[in-house]
Amino acid sequence: MRKRFHGLKRIKIRQSWNKYNLFNLSRVEAPKVSERTFFQQKWTAKALTRAYHGETVREKQWTRMFRRTIRSVVPMDYTMLAEKDGSEQAEGRGSGLEPPPDQKPKPYPRTPYLNMTYAPTERRLDTAIFRALFASSTRQARQFVVHGYVRVNGKKMIYPGYQLNPGDMFQVEPDRVLYATGAPKDKFERRAGRKIRAKYSKKPSTSEGSDDAGPQTPKSVPPPEPIPTNISPKENLQSLLSQAKELLTTPSTSLTAKRKQDLRAFQRTVKRTLGRPKTLTATSLDGQLAEIVARMTTAPKTRPASSPSSTPEVPELSTPELQAEAVTLDSNQLRTLRDALKDARENPVDPSKPYATPWRPREWMSAFAFVPRYLEVHQRICSAVYLRHPVARPGLAEVPTPYGLETNSLAHNWYLRRR
Repeated sequence: MRKRFHGLKRIKIRQSWNKYNLFNLSRVEAPKVSERTFFQQKWTAKALTRAYHGETVREKQWTRMFRRTIRSVVPMDYTMLAEKDGSEQAEGRGSGLEPPPDQKPKPYPRTPYLNMTYAPTERRLDTAIFRALFASSTRQARQFVVHGYVRVNGKKMIYPGYQLNPGDMFQVEPDRVLYATGAPKDKFERRAGRKIRAKYSKKPSTSEGSDDAGPQTPKSVPPPEPIPTNISPKENLQSLLSQAKELLTTPSTSLTAKRKQDLRAFQRTVKRTLGRPKTLTATSLDGQLAEIVARMTTAPKTRPASSPSSTPEVPELSTPELQAEAVTLDSNQLRTLRDALKDARENPVDPSKPYATPWRPREWMSAFAFVPRYLEVHQRICSAVYLRHPVARPGLAEVPTPYGLETNSLAHNWYLRRR
């Protein structure tokens, strides 16, 4: 990123959630035109609007994208169309009868056509990701696309300038969205994350290996096989992946749903590591698989019979002391406890994540948290559908822009090449 991207002296609005950009947005003004020629007015308006719309697009590429025709719609009064067939327009002396003053239709507001000057940039994939609130800036959305975290209609798309068509669905990996829209870590959380990464990067000692080899694994769950040291790291990773698949296919009463989720997450980690072998070592992944198997062995096969004094609404807690305290709660307190446990499971504390946990939205997000009409967004699965192209309608242009109609009209006149 070049220097002074969010300049405080020369104000330029960007497609970003940065706090300096929000400050510039609060004090933006229309450019002064009193002492400038018409050419200078058009050039200034073009420079301001291009800093916001398609800042990463080269000027020559944008001039090819520019269209002088503007999409718009005109709403019709359906009650009037149902009552009349058009013959009233020829009544009187051929110019139509004047309706009573109380029956005159309200005039529609003016349609801001020229606010749609930069409508072609809204079709770009990186801009659509930013508009769908999956990234905190257009540049970050562009990075997600280039790094392969975005899919269009189920296929990986690595071109940020891909032009979306009506009906196209694009998806972003949820971890990337949580990182982009979540609050950053403070120094204590970053320190905890470094400790976890250092723990997984260390090689396990021989004593740890002897402890893991104890007779704790039930017969239904086979332990992970030791990895020979005379084969390549890629073969080590492939053997770990095959062991995880065997554990998933083995019928076992101790293989709970949570352990299956852990194994599937482990498979995804191994597949990502095969693509980027420098991120984790095979030894650390072997330790993760051993830890999952250890959890499976310690899980009880059958639940203990509940005491007659306990109610069926009491949730299962980690220690007997907490379970005994939960029995003494009334129904409202139990409902609050269940809601708190549900929130803790859905949004847990995980120092290994690159964002602050439990997840919370980042600062200054509320001022930019809106979705245009031409997008249908599903935030839970981090996917959106490009419904149609943006249009202009009376009183509204569907292209979000921080500048007024006069500034956009001057920019539109600049690209008409009538100088």
